[in-house]
Amino acid sequence: MRATARASSIVVISVSALLLASSSAFAIGDKHGQAPPPPGPSGSSSGSTLTAKATDTGIKVTQSNGSTSGTSPKALAPVDPNWKPPACWYEPVATPQALKAAVDRLKKNPNTDLVPVTPTLSWGEDLMVNHYEKGKAENGSGDGYENYNLGKDGMFWRGVINADRANDPESYDCEDTLFWQNARTLPANKHAPTPDILAAYAYNRIKVPETEIEVKPAAKSTVNVPTWVWLDKGTFKEVKVRAELAAAGVWAETTAKPVALHLNPGSDDAETYPASGDCAINDDGSIGTPYTKGDAGRTPPCGITYLRATDGKPYRLSASITWQISWQGSGGAKGDLPDGTFETTQDMNVQEIQSVNR
Repeated sequence: MRATARASSIVVISVSALLLASSSAFAIGDKHGQAPPPPGPSGSSSGSTLTAKATDTGIKVTQSNGSTSGTSPKALAPVDPNWKPPACWYEPVATPQALKAAVDRLKKNPNTDLVPVTPTLSWGEDLMVNHYEKGKAENGSGDGYENYNLGKDGMFWRGVINADRANDPESYDCEDTLFWQNARTLPANKHAPTPDILAAYAYNRIKVPETEIEVKPAAKSTVNVPTWVWLDKGTFKEVKVRAELAAAGVWAETTAKPVALHLNPGSDDAETYPASGDCAINDDGSIGTPYTKGDAGRTPPCGITYLRATDGKPYRLSASITWQISWQGSGGAKGDLPDGTFETTQDMNVQEIQSVNR
């Protein structure tokens, strides 16, 4: 932590702050795949957004998958263990009027909260007045601004930390000082909120239905007799999560599509069907085939045969759905993200009887 200095040129570290810098930009709709022009400048004249926590974001997330939404309390686990959602990015945070109002409060009351200019750094009256009112650049923070850029079309931007990666050192890569960005453009910075950044942010907020498979026999399996496994049609549908940063005119919709069920019997003394344990999802959304009377002698398209009985302790049958992830966003941008999996387990008791009436 930097030492706190009294007087109006105060510089402090404040993890409850957020903002940033970089004056260059690329236009919305260029090769980075940006959105149509955003709505008019937003931001409260009270400057309340300037004192938001470093993890507060203006990104709005909505989810749907037809008539219902996934309700699982757990997120998808990426198949690629090295994949991570974005650690930080930049967002528009204040109009010129809002920034001026915040500094005016400092002038009237030096005990007013300092103005955060990065996720971890806040400035007092002297620094703010010099940099944003008088146009005198402070602390190597790029060009200063005269009279808060009042009358210009755009907003001041700052850094935001992903709450899910708040303890990751990479979350402090968005430390550019509070900077100006013209309307309908994004910063020429790898941490700009481009559609692919929003798509990855949405990925981390996908909630899929619980994996609840049907098995037959349900109560107890029998050694050397196949146990049928299936999911009724329509149980799994595509899940769509939209992330939108309206103030920047950027959005992305990430889609999770179920493509396979993987079975792990929880014992080496077992055979799976297919041998890989991967049961494909049928066109109608079902997995496998429901057991019907008379199927006892048949091999199921999706199932397990246990070769040894349990001895007081059930096997833990693991069922995991693989979800294929794709996205599309503003400006015609689109792409793919690593597959995700969602796993549940259930107890399987296996008896030694060699024949059974089903």
